[in-house]
Amino acid sequence: MLPPKAFLDAIGSQASRLFNGETPLPRGEFEAQLKGVVQSALSKLDVVSRDEFDSQMVVLARTRARLEALEAKVAELEEKLTPPAP
Repeated sequence: MLPPKAFLDAIGSQASRLFNGETPLPRGEFEAQLKGVVQSALSKLDVVSRDEFDSQMVVLARTRARLEALEAKVAELEEKLTPPAP
């Protein structure tokens, strides 16, 4: 993973290439090229998409719920196994 300064430097150098062209780019072409620059820079980072993050949050919530249920069941079984105090 790139450190933040290196990441920003990479985006800056690639974006400056777009601005330093001899002929100005039409807006649509400029947006497409800038999007490509940003996507290229983001692909070098260790990140996941929002959809993947959201799906993992659902899995985590379900896992936590199951764990809590198992912990409650274990506590119940331990209580049954513990002999009553005299």
